[in-house]
Amino acid sequence: MTGAGKGSGMGSSRRLGVRAQRGVSLIGLLFWAIVIGFIGYVAIRVLPTVNEYLTIQSAINKIAANNPTTVGEIRVQFDKQKEIEYSISSVSGKDLDITKENDRIVIRFAYSKELELIAPVYLLIKYEGRSR
Repeated sequence: MTGAGKGSGMGSSRRLGVRAQRGVSLIGLLFWAIVIGFIGYVAIRVLPTVNEYLTIQSAINKIAANNPTTVGEIRVQFDKQKEIEYSISSVSGKDLDITKENDRIVIRFAYSKELELIAPVYLLIKYEGRSR
């Protein structure tokens, strides 16, 4: 063999030893597991409130589509819808703001939810919506 063959073999073994290691360390893995776990925990706590908001929005849109004639009728219809939909607990018929815009009845609502994340830490979410 010539010297060129031996030299290329040694150079490649030297490069392998100097090359930096790649991958995630144990501390890095634990850090990302904690971050992803916390995001998942917050999502699990928030999703029921988002479901409640979407249910209220749907109920308001159904009521507005029926073209009710009086404010009292709207409030009664919403309270009946609230009895049917088990997930509505933050808003009642008396909390609705009912107005008329361009010969259309517009029903508005707003409420806030306070969720305890970890003992002294709370997450405040403010929801508001209106009929279409």
